[in-house]
Amino acid sequence: MKKSNRIWWILGGVVALLVIFLVVAKSAGWIGKEKPTEVEFVKVGKTDIIETVSASGKIQPEVEVKITPDVPGEIIGLYIKEGDSVKKGQLLLKVQPENYISITQRAEAVVNQSKASAEQAKSAISQSEARLIRAQAEYDRQKKLFDDKVISKSDLEIAETNLKVAKQDVAAAKANLEASTYNIRSAEAGLKDASENLRKTSIYAPMNGIVSKLAVELGERVVGTSQMAGTEMLRIANLNNMEVRINVNENDIVRVSLGDTANIDVDSYSLTGKKFKGVVTQIANTANGTGGALAATSSATDAVTEFEVRIRILPESYSDLIDRKAKRVYPFKPGMTATVDIITEKKERVLSVPIAAVTTRDGSTEEKKDQGSSNDGQSSGEPAKPKKKDLPKEVVFVADKDSKVKLREVKTGITDTAAGTIEVLSGLKEGEEIVSGPFIAVSKKLKDGDLVSKKGAQTDKGKKK
Repeated sequence: MKKSNRIWWILGGVVALLVIFLVVAKSAGWIGKEKPTEVEFVKVGKTDIIETVSASGKIQPEVEVKITPDVPGEIIGLYIKEGDSVKKGQLLLKVQPENYISITQRAEAVVNQSKASAEQAKSAISQSEARLIRAQAEYDRQKKLFDDKVISKSDLEIAETNLKVAKQDVAAAKANLEASTYNIRSAEAGLKDASENLRKTSIYAPMNGIVSKLAVELGERVVGTSQMAGTEMLRIANLNNMEVRINVNENDIVRVSLGDTANIDVDSYSLTGKKFKGVVTQIANTANGTGGALAATSSATDAVTEFEVRIRILPESYSDLIDRKAKRVYPFKPGMTATVDIITEKKERVLSVPIAAVTTRDGSTEEKKDQGSSNDGQSSGEPAKPKKKDLPKEVVFVADKDSKVKLREVKTGITDTAAGTIEVLSGLKEGEEIVSGPFIAVSKKLKDGDLVSKKGAQTDKGKKK
């Protein structure tokens, strides 16, 4: 019995010692201590911020003319090559004109025939007018004889009828002349049309420029009509004035304005590190692909809404690439790929922080608290009032005392995507230290009052030792 009591006393003493140890260890922080989150810190400072809108596109001439024939036929003369420099009015190529020559000659014959008919009509008028004069004289004579009771009434009626016929002959002859005049006009219009078609068999340059594309060969047949576009034969472009055509998302297009400057990175010159300057010259008022049958049948969720923006490449930014002796006059070719950064706004020496340091919180904790207090109201019989959900707020985590962080709401301005910084309008002061990473910690893990440690601090300490 005594031995059993001794065992119980021993076990009780061990338990008491364990309890005392746990209490002392917890009060000393040996166990149960919150594990700090490793984070990176950065000091709030002032920098220059450049807000940009970036997009990729193709380099194209500002002016490029596609040349198609208005008449079909075989190419019997090709007087240029791709890359040739041409002047306005220069003969470029010739389509077989034989058919159009014969049509023109036939139209000329019709004109001449119509003119001959008009001359005959004039002669007929003269003859009918002469007959009218004679019929009028005959009628006047017969009328006098009838009044003198020399001839019968039937003789007078015959003279009167001949007079009416003569007048109608004159009217008919004049109508024939008028018809002949219209026939002449119609024939001349046909001749003009035939001559125009004959003229169109010779293709001339509509402007000064470079033959940027030649799609036909000598002896090839081309199709052309005046109602629709025919075979594209060639293109003439002014390679002195080049532009980049890009598509900008609808969320960014509102920040782009005419006259904005841009930095252009052409893929062909990426290895050299050469950058070019540009200026926005045109912004589309209608989104790409809208207004047609395709847009009407496609769903709004199927495609991204984009607007075309054109940026002229400033000649002074590539003048050093021009070498006329080596015949390198045009450094850009149509179709080259380029990336454009349009500078939409620029601010100097403004308060800024890394973009990764700013995150959002939706106030769900406060909402839960409100719901808890509303339950008390329901238990007292009062109807529950719907709680308005808080809008997400932009926040940062500021370094606080005792290695803790404090959540603070901020208001931000423009963003410098290239530098990875964002403007802070309110909520922070220069020199304050805030958490800048890792991204997962800032965006999801950290909360107000969390214990943190500087990332890599132990490693540095170990190195010092």
